Amino acid sequence: MSDLIDDPAPGGNAPEFTVSEISGAVKKTIEGAFGRIRVRGEVGRVFKARSGHLYYDVKDDNNVLACTTWKGQVARLSVVPEEGMEVIVTGKLTAFGAQSKYNMNVDEVTVAGEGALMAMLEKRKKALAAEGLFAPERKKPLPYLPEIIGVITSPSGAVIRDILHRLADRFPRKVLIWPVAVQGQACAPEVARAIEGFNRLTPGGALPRPDLLIVARGGGSIEDLWGFNEEVVARAVAASDIPLISAVGHETDTTLIDFVSDKRAPTPTAAAELAVPVRAELLAWVGDQGARLTHAATGGLGRRGEKLRDLARALPRPESLLENAQVRLDRAGGRLAPALRGVTSVKRVALEKQAGALRPGALRLRINDAAARLAERATRLSPDTLTRQIDRQREALAQVSARLSRAGTTQVATLRDRLDATDRMRQSLGYHATLERGFAVVRAGEEVVTTKTAAQKAGALEIEFKDGKLPLDGRPAPRSAPKKPKPPSQGSLFD
Repeated sequence: MSDLIDDPAPGGNAPEFTVSEISGAVKKTIEGAFGRIRVRGEVGRVFKARSGHLYYDVKDDNNVLACTTWKGQVARLSVVPEEGMEVIVTGKLTAFGAQSKYNMNVDEVTVAGEGALMAMLEKRKKALAAEGLFAPERKKPLPYLPEIIGVITSPSGAVIRDILHRLADRFPRKVLIWPVAVQGQACAPEVARAIEGFNRLTPGGALPRPDLLIVARGGGSIEDLWGFNEEVVARAVAASDIPLISAVGHETDTTLIDFVSDKRAPTPTAAAELAVPVRAELLAWVGDQGARLTHAATGGLGRRGEKLRDLARALPRPESLLENAQVRLDRAGGRLAPALRGVTSVKRVALEKQAGALRPGALRLRINDAAARLAERATRLSPDTLTRQIDRQREALAQVSARLSRAGTTQVATLRDRLDATDRMRQSLGYHATLERGFAVVRAGEEVVTTKTAAQKAGALEIEFKDGKLPLDGRPAPRSAPKKPKPPSQGSLFD
């Protein structure tokens, strides 16, 4: 064993390296040989660590390249890699000696071709549509004439000038501009923050909240418009409480924001036309409506005046209406004086009669008659008379009480006889009388069993006889062997 250790191994003149030296040499070789490179492939597994670093694979049909994007680099990516996306990654190739692996530090990701972008767009569109963000019932109606319009676009492009010019031509309104980048890495987050910022404004405040939002951009390639296809923009539009018009690109350009917005305009100029009506047309319409109203009112008054004149011609003259009344008034006036004289004479005669009754002799006679009637009534109210009347009333009451007592006794006896007869009829019609004759009632719970099939289906039975109830468990009795019939006996002559 010691000989084997002491003998030099073959190739002993080869230099010896430590593990760190080998790892460092490999790292320098890889980084020196490749430098900054671009790699095309399909994104495989994607994992974002809690630290914010992004780890993913870029692969082709045969091999896989591990890629890393550090936390500070992720925010600067124009496209965040997603599984299944065909991309071109740019960065530096390096090695990790601690794991004997090499990978690529990626600081830029672009989609490889328009077809890959469209495939990714369709994937996002399906996911958002499944959540209901494109549903027509969630879209808000646009205000007819907004007081304040918020425009989210680039402040230096021709788009904002076109919108302001069109608004000034149609119906001048107050416009708040939120400047944003309309392409590149900063486009999507800035547009999303602008929508959220407008929604946070207080209605009627120092900087009032808009009644309508317009997100606008001119035409361009799909890569230029890609910021409006980001999910963060679509979700910001869906969460907006303010109605929003999307005017991104030309009429043939379609982005994800168009499906989520409340209204899509083919161009920014068309968005301004959707936002406000034409003031001149409104004034003309109001004037036309006023003329129509005046014409209608004038015509209505003229027709009613003509109708009134037609009706007036059918009425008689006012003088003819008063002639009969005037004649009746004259006749009544002629009869009034004689009538007054006749009534006065009648009243004078009646007064003289009353005055004759008030002479001293007549008054004495009337007083004597009244005294006689008073004496008669006093005699009727004497104690003896009242006592006799009370006795007669007491006797009458006793007779009525006796008659009522006899009538009540007779009625109670009659009702008792009818009740006894009804009870006897109930007993004769009830099933208990049947039980007395040897029958029985079979029940399954509260139901009466009348057939063999129902009895076999019931779990437990109860049989009621005349002297009580007998519960059964419902299991069929074991079948016993049939008994053999006894042979007939000859009998006896002495029976």
